[in-house]
Amino acid sequence: MKTGWRTYRRPDEKSGGHGVGWSPIIPYAFSVPQDWNEVPVSIADLGGTEIDLRFASPKEGRLSVIVAPVLRFADNLGDDVKIENIGPPAKVINAFGPEVIGENVEGKVLSSNVAEHEGRLYYQFELEPPHVLITATAAGNRLYLFSVTGNGLQWKRYYKDLKRIATSFRVV
Repeated sequence: MKTGWRTYRRPDEKSGGHGVGWSPIIPYAFSVPQDWNEVPVSIADLGGTEIDLRFASPKEGRLSVIVAPVLRFADNLGDDVKIENIGPPAKVINAFGPEVIGENVEGKVLSSNVAEHEGRLYYQFELEPPHVLITATAAGNRLYLFSVTGNGLQWKRYYKDLKRIATSFRVV
């Protein structure tokens, strides 16, 4: 394992309920290089109030975690939604990709993959342009969208690290 990496885990006591009647956000974790720092989230950001966390490195790129209520996209899914209940990967990226990149994702999905960790499915996508890796899953009554991005040079130089960050995302 490359030295200089750490695991970030969302603190249990961190606030952020995204509206009345929502259960607490189920914590998540991911690996990130030591020199990446948490960046304050503003409700004026793309993604608005649903951005739960941002990290960035001026050298390598940036990431964000969007935590969205599944009720925005489908009813009657219950209180412990699995991503496969929302739909197959293509449906999920077409519905939620615009939340991440701010535009339609049609023709931008270079690859998609489904991974399973401890019984939970994670949909993983690579989009271009812009260069972005998205890992999506669902837990409780929320959809988690973890995106990792970099500009052209960052993408070329740090792609392996960006990919490692993106595939390390887990709801815990």
